Amino acid sequence: MANTATSLKLRPEIKDRVNAAAAALGKSPHAYMVDALEAQLTRDELAEQFYRDALAAAEEAERTNTGYAGEDVHAYFRARVRGENPERPEPRPWRS
Repeated sequence: MANTATSLKLRPEIKDRVNAAAAALGKSPHAYMVDALEAQLTRDELAEQFYRDALAAAEEAERTNTGYAGEDVHAYFRARVRGENPERPEPRPWRS
């Protein structure tokens, strides 16, 4: 990877906070900021994927006219939390 320079202009109070947080973790301020940017990018990418998956699920539900009843899903997860191995809920038509 090429080493490219990028500069950030930080307000003094932000710079002080970055310096303190980096020192507490035994990192350089640069390493702290790189890690913070990478973590935020990962969160943003995961949120975008979640959104795309939700849209695809909604489109599939619309196309197939099927979905899962909330009470069936809740009962399934309650049983799983109790350590049981319940049958998965069956999809059902959601429109008449």
